[in-house]
Amino acid sequence: MKTNENVKAVILAAGKGTRMKSEKPKVLHEIFNKPLVSWVLSVCENAGSFENIVIVGHRGEMVSEFISKNHPKSVCVEQKEQLGTGHAVSMAKSALDAFSGCVLVLCGDTPLVTAESLKKFINFHYENNADVTVMSAILENPSGYGRVVRDSKDNVSEIVEQKDCTEVQKTINEINAGMYCLNWQKIKNFFNELKNNNSQNEYYMTDIIKWGNEKGLKVSGYILENADETLGINSRAQLAEAFNTMNLRHLNKLMDEGVTIVSPENTQISPETEIGEDTIVFPNTFINGKNKIGKNCKIGPFAHLRGDCVIEDFVKIGNFVELKKSYVKSHTNISHLSYVGDAKVGANVNIGAGTITANYNSITKEKKQTIINDGASIGSNTVLVAPVELGENAFIAAGSVITKDVGANALGLTRSPQREIKDYVK
Repeated sequence: MKTNENVKAVILAAGKGTRMKSEKPKVLHEIFNKPLVSWVLSVCENAGSFENIVIVGHRGEMVSEFISKNHPKSVCVEQKEQLGTGHAVSMAKSALDAFSGCVLVLCGDTPLVTAESLKKFINFHYENNADVTVMSAILENPSGYGRVVRDSKDNVSEIVEQKDCTEVQKTINEINAGMYCLNWQKIKNFFNELKNNNSQNEYYMTDIIKWGNEKGLKVSGYILENADETLGINSRAQLAEAFNTMNLRHLNKLMDEGVTIVSPENTQISPETEIGEDTIVFPNTFINGKNKIGKNCKIGPFAHLRGDCVIEDFVKIGNFVELKKSYVKSHTNISHLSYVGDAKVGANVNIGAGTITANYNSITKEKKQTIINDGASIGSNTVLVAPVELGENAFIAAGSVITKDVGANALGLTRSPQREIKDYVK
């Protein structure tokens, strides 16, 4: 994704998340093995943000460590005391002091927002020559959210938090989505004038709307097309709700692109997984992480892809097969009851039931690679102890434990002679 040097993002990720009842920071809780804050950062990156500034607080060292490893273009700034959203954004002042573009403000616990929505949001902000644009949504039940108050000309006049709303304001269905576009040089003084005159004694980011109007700045409101994208995660139940929403959204996209999902209600596929047309995904399949699956494949039922897998066309990954960090070439069958991890599997390979690539050394904590070349056939109940390579058209007898390379067209066999003890039962 091409970045825009005129756009930076500030991600609020300092909260403890008390209702999660966890020692882990809320923003590190995961959907499809990816932390909430990572979903938000990826969306900002895909929307063209030049730099992301993450405000960390509760167990900030854990959040910072994750971000430095996985989002190297992002920087972390500590908020030592959590005194409200406005106070959190103010922590980025020094990092943005000379910046003259647009600053996006988002929460690190909103994984459902999309890059497409952020692009539309930014475009709306620029097209309206706005200094402050707040993102809003229309909800049937707005309880718990700050309300967007508009004047008689439909301009946004202020945002009022739920606890500070009058009875009339509580009837408003337009809610604050917690995302802003800011003309930084025009609004940065807001953080010097921010006050905590409210029932929570916190410094609200929402006060920027009223402040901007009082300063004669252009204040706009952008109504989000899909209100689901506003969901913030504050509990395990909301985490599950977000997972289901994200999953169904991706399944529908895949089906629109020509993938057959036999039972959407019993299938989970990460949004970071691409699947080619005419592939069939059978029920109770779970696909995590980033994967690329080709055309005319059959996946499942009860298959598990753990991430970093590439599967070419006309491949069968059958029931109770687990794949992880593997490349599988075309017309290969891994039909049932097998584990293939850290492997390169060639074309026209047949892997029998119960085959295991023993890729992990629990003493050294190392993972080794298994290479299976084109045309190889592996009998049932075989263990391939990595590192090991099977040559083209190699044949591995059922029940073998293979610890050494097997050459092309050779038979690999490790099996004790069968014995029969007469009348043993008697």
